[in-house]
Amino acid sequence: MSLFRRAGRRPAIVVSAILATLLLLAILARVVAPYGFDAIDLAHRRASPSTSHWFGTDELGRDLLTRVIFGARVSLAIGIVSAIMSAAIGVTIGAIAGYAGGWVDDALMRFTDAMLSIPRLPLLMIAAAVLEPGVPTLVVLVGVVGWMEMARVVRADVVSVKTSDFVAAARALGGAPRRILSDHVLPATFPAVSVAMTIAVGRGILLESALSFFGVGVQPPTASWGNMLYQAQTTMVTEPWLGIFPGAFIFLTVLCFNVLGDYFRPAR
Repeated sequence: MSLFRRAGRRPAIVVSAILATLLLLAILARVVAPYGFDAIDLAHRRASPSTSHWFGTDELGRDLLTRVIFGARVSLAIGIVSAIMSAAIGVTIGAIAGYAGGWVDDALMRFTDAMLSIPRLPLLMIAAAVLEPGVPTLVVLVGVVGWMEMARVVRADVVSVKTSDFVAAARALGGAPRRILSDHVLPATFPAVSVAMTIAVGRGILLESALSFFGVGVQPPTASWGNMLYQAQTTMVTEPWLGIFPGAFIFLTVLCFNVLGDYFRPAR
């Protein structure tokens, strides 16, 4: 009982355990999945959830739980890798703008504002439709349009930290600007970057799901939570489990990453 009380006081413990479980399922998909990824059973097409198929089966008789587990690989990979890419771009631009100041700061922040003014989903849909849809393409596209918030957060922290006494002392001792930025200023932005990255992972999963739902994301036979929803949209009335389970995993994963981000926020 005390374990549940501690978990209730520390939601981050619960969500971290959920996310770790999802990551393990994705990594060990071939081991833990109850059926083969492409195992077709036409005798049990569109079967409702049962002890044989916990999440039911799709129009080809493929086990939905298996496809959800394999879909976790794609959706989580796109969310996590695109967040890392967004962080790399955003931290670089934000750090340069905040530390350099002056016209460099103005130019980079106006460019950031211009990027923020562009509707993200329509831009991604157009780019994904023009380019060949696939996991690498989606990672790059989602990463490229997700750095702006990170840049603004990092820039604000750098502007605040660069006037600190320890930075002034490092500058007085003859420290090179690049060394001061990497050794003294950027480490102070890690809490803010941690929060922004957890939010970026959730946003990346949602964007992948939206693009796949509109048919310009991950293409079959590769499974992702988004394209499973896309394939289920015409049968939601007769076979609701085809959309409920991948949708529930999207909701749970994004919620967990957002809660984890709230846990990091007080550390700033």
